[in-house]
Amino acid sequence: MEPATADPTPADDGGASSLAAELKAPTVTRAYQCQCGRPVFLHNSRCLACQTPLGYVIEQLGVVPLAPATHEGAEPDTFAVFGDAGGRAYRCCANLMTPAACNWMVPAPRAGDDPSFNTDGLVPGMCLACSVTRTIPDLSIEVNGELWRKLELAKRRLISQLLALKLPVATRLSDPEHGLAFDFLGNLPGGPHVMTGHQMGVITLNAEEAEDAVRERIRAEMREPYRTLVGHFRHEIGHYYWDLLVHPAPWLEGFRELFGDERADYAAALQNHYNNGPPADWANHHVTSYASAHPWEDWAETWAHYLHMADTADTAKSFGVDAQNVELTSDLFELSDLWQPEHPEASEFLDFLNGWVRLTNVLNELSRSMGQPDFYPFVLPREAVRKLQFIHEVIAQQRKGGAAPPAVMPGTDEEPPPAPEPEVAPQEPPSPSPPA
Repeated sequence: MEPATADPTPADDGGASSLAAELKAPTVTRAYQCQCGRPVFLHNSRCLACQTPLGYVIEQLGVVPLAPATHEGAEPDTFAVFGDAGGRAYRCCANLMTPAACNWMVPAPRAGDDPSFNTDGLVPGMCLACSVTRTIPDLSIEVNGELWRKLELAKRRLISQLLALKLPVATRLSDPEHGLAFDFLGNLPGGPHVMTGHQMGVITLNAEEAEDAVRERIRAEMREPYRTLVGHFRHEIGHYYWDLLVHPAPWLEGFRELFGDERADYAAALQNHYNNGPPADWANHHVTSYASAHPWEDWAETWAHYLHMADTADTAKSFGVDAQNVELTSDLFELSDLWQPEHPEASEFLDFLNGWVRLTNVLNELSRSMGQPDFYPFVLPREAVRKLQFIHEVIAQQRKGGAAPPAVMPGTDEEPPPAPEPEVAPQEPPSPSPPA
């Protein structure tokens, strides 16, 4: 059963196309629906209207209604997609009843199923999203349960988008060299401050970032226009995919043309950024001031921005949002503004980009009408637009079956240590980079 979508075109629009029709968002619907017809959302595990159980099924790339599996020999507590009770069977993730409240489903393969439908690489009883979490906050500290829930919710949104984009998502159990691992760590009394960062597939997040007041304080201190949990995840995963997709591939020359030479001293570049701030003209070249620190950070910030745009546009398209009649506060972009205007898919990317401009004008006005800060406090310079097209093309090639990852990630000849069980005591992170 495919998740239901809203009709992207208004019923009575005089033949005019809607923004949703023109956005051409690059992934999948975010409008999910229960079997009773009520809308449900990414975090839901039960329909509040009819009490039907719900779960995120990777094969459906969305939250779907579930029913007890009824095939011959069906095991207790297994489910199938509603309306296909004899189809593939699933179990609830073991983290459903923990503070993480995970609503993702775990394959329950049986004889005759496609061999690809299996639990290889998963922590026993856990779904893919939970299996990439290596370390969780210390749950003996009462507040950490809520922080963990917020961290996992943001991570599940990230992982669901990566799957929709057909980007490789592997655990350390299935791929010890290239697999993902997330460490959610807390500051310990007398210990070093936990820094958010990425190193060789291990993404470390300071669990305090899940506390709204703490995150807002840091945002204000660092003079950032925007600071969110999902933004942290999208930024750090950008570093991971640079290692996986750009460094070993023919993309490296184009990367250096647009972002700069990543061989520049990274530590010195960051120190200079924190000591002296960004260049005065950073807004003419980068999507954020932090992106000006080093080509790697420019890539990660622009990558995160692309994921922000894609997911928000997908959601708008899914619900039929129409912003065609908005009065623009900025000009639309043209093919000549792109990195490769002659690319066969350049016009499609341009439609997506300009749809984004229209959409964010509407969203900003809605925020202002509620007395809130701008939903989208950014201005895209043309150089950043060229970088966004580059990232779009890297992802588009991957969706079409791009090159395999390298045998060994850049910067090490050693195999990473094996992943420990998910619920372990907090550890010191492995030399992560400073936070974005």
